[in-house]
Amino acid sequence: MRILLLLLTWFVLALPATASASPSEAALREALAAGAAPARGEAVAPGPQRTERIEAELVPMGAWATPGSTAVVAIRQKIEPGWHTYWRNQGDSGGPTTLTWALPTGLKPGDILWPLPERQRLQSLMNYGYSGTVFLPVPIEIPVDAQPGRSLPLRVTAHFYVCSDEMCVPEDLDLALDLPVRDGAAPLDARFGQAIQDVVADAPRPAGIEARAALIDGRLTLTAVGGPLTGAAPKWAYFYPFEGGVIDHAAAQSGERGPQGLTVSVPAGRGLTTNGLNGPIGGVLSTDLGAWEITAEPGAALTGVAGEGVIGDGEGVQAAATAPTGFADFGKAALFALLGGLILNLMPCVFPILAMKAASLSRAAHEPVEARRDGLAFLAGVLATFLVLAGALLALRAGGQALGWGFQLQSPGVVAALALLMLAVALNLSGVFHVGAGLQGAGHGPLARLPGAAGAFFTGVLAVVVAAPCTAPFMAFALGAALFMPWPMALAVFLMLGLGLALPYVLISLNPRLLARLPKPGPWMETLRNLLAFPMYGAALWLAWVYGRQTADALALLFGAGLMLALALWLYGRFQAAAPGKGRAAGIAAVLALIAALGFGVLAGKAAPAASDGDSASTRLPSQPWSEQAVKAALAEGRPVLVNFTADWCVTCKLNEGAALSSTRTTEALEQANAVYLVGDWTRRDDAITAELQRHGRSGVPLYLVYAPGRAEPRILPQLLTEGVVVDALKDAADR
Repeated sequence: MRILLLLLTWFVLALPATASASPSEAALREALAAGAAPARGEAVAPGPQRTERIEAELVPMGAWATPGSTAVVAIRQKIEPGWHTYWRNQGDSGGPTTLTWALPTGLKPGDILWPLPERQRLQSLMNYGYSGTVFLPVPIEIPVDAQPGRSLPLRVTAHFYVCSDEMCVPEDLDLALDLPVRDGAAPLDARFGQAIQDVVADAPRPAGIEARAALIDGRLTLTAVGGPLTGAAPKWAYFYPFEGGVIDHAAAQSGERGPQGLTVSVPAGRGLTTNGLNGPIGGVLSTDLGAWEITAEPGAALTGVAGEGVIGDGEGVQAAATAPTGFADFGKAALFALLGGLILNLMPCVFPILAMKAASLSRAAHEPVEARRDGLAFLAGVLATFLVLAGALLALRAGGQALGWGFQLQSPGVVAALALLMLAVALNLSGVFHVGAGLQGAGHGPLARLPGAAGAFFTGVLAVVVAAPCTAPFMAFALGAALFMPWPMALAVFLMLGLGLALPYVLISLNPRLLARLPKPGPWMETLRNLLAFPMYGAALWLAWVYGRQTADALALLFGAGLMLALALWLYGRFQAAAPGKGRAAGIAAVLALIAALGFGVLAGKAAPAASDGDSASTRLPSQPWSEQAVKAALAEGRPVLVNFTADWCVTCKLNEGAALSSTRTTEALEQANAVYLVGDWTRRDDAITAELQRHGRSGVPLYLVYAPGRAEPRILPQLLTEGVVVDALKDAADR
């Protein structure tokens, strides 16, 4: 029989692998090619069994088994790169590992002691499973009458679902272990005993945590108190249910901690929304402090689970553990960051600052030493500011905050401060007051007009602050990858982005031939300086508009702060122009006005947030607020979906909306495709949108997605949209 099987295998594998092969022939070829597992019914020798995708072995924790004790054995999986197996609840696809035992009479196997799984995101799905090497421990009761000096033949068939991002293959492997029986306590097995013991020690178990579950408006809210949660301060928490259909696995989970425990909220799964909350919900509550099994009984929320801060769901932390961090990935991200920084110079939000630097460069063009000094100082300012912003972003994310690029502009206080800073820059360029002497500071802002290298340094700082709302092509991949890299690599990627932003100015400042072609300084520079004030006035007005969108009835406070700041700087200018000894009154008045401006600014920064209808980022197309449920509902109706993730402080978003998303052709294409237009407004912080951006490898807006019915993966549109790109994407989605 074995000879006939080998001949059949040789014959099938010798068939030409043509495109015309039938599905049954292809399936037979794959089955025979992968047939490392012995045929059913044949004797299996102890040791590892292999297929192309996985190696498995039945291994002991102890060197032997003692009569009347409980021995622990484990299914050791060594999974090939790019493949994974599954936890007891596989999530949205796949299947759990199951075991079929064949044991001597009297031996009783227990349930698998499941290690905490990885979260494996695949497009719009979330699975729970394992990759690399993993042990699944199983306790086995050894009968009292087991005879020392003999071996117990343990046999099991392990049923795996081994999957990649493209396909799943069921694998059944017959495993064997001859476990010796001896008297006395057994030491750990020399090969894998310690590894199995570590898994057993770390596996989630009940820990005296009391939990309650409530289903409210389509969301499952869990409250948990007691045990190790009392007095703890977790940074993130995530709930893994034991059963499918309880939660929307792919949705972001939000939480809050209190003095006695914590709260976790997540959109309910289809099974729960259909059948209701009819009984207890079991699962694993995982935090950065540990993971424990809980059983949440239906009932009112427990007390002491809120009031001490919002916590994240730790998905970024989990992703960081499995994200590629090799030098090839780092090199690619760094290169893309450099290219993105170069292109960032062409983004509208950076124009005012670069125009100011061009004027400054013209002034120093015929003084090579000064030009080189300014160029290097500008580079230092850019890199230092990128380092500060990147460090703050990475630190906050490590603390469980769901943040992305441009996070500082989600704070109304920061927006108000920047609006006042831009106003001060504009007044300085208009000649209302001066820092430095005459034309020496031409082309610089208030801080940037400090003489020499200090001015150039602060201009670099200002350039990065103003560039924060923008993202450019190549930046999306670079920053998305950086957020999941070890922090030294991540900071290096951000520094490459800063290098790209500063590189054109630095290269010109270091090249005497290019400098010689620039016009010589003269009276025209004063006119240019005054003209450049108007883009800065525009930037101040734009930031004030963004602030008004973020807050409720607080714009008057910001306008009051701007008025007092303008008065203070005008009085300061009068103080500068006054003869010695005659400007004291103006100076005192300037200080008082500045204090009043700062007071207004503080009040403006503490203004209440504006009520949001989910669509505050203005667009002209009829739209609905984005949510994962809205996308799924539209696709279930067979309708394409166009998603626009935007923010009022994103200049590129506004230009795209005006040019590509507001045209008659786009409106007609949307109607002809019977598509749904959803807007995700990220003007103020929204953890669900942050999580969705991360799923698509982005750290900021804009992001444009087109979903087609029957196609799980959305089409990602370019960050710089044209009318034709949007129309073609909608037509393609409708055709599908």
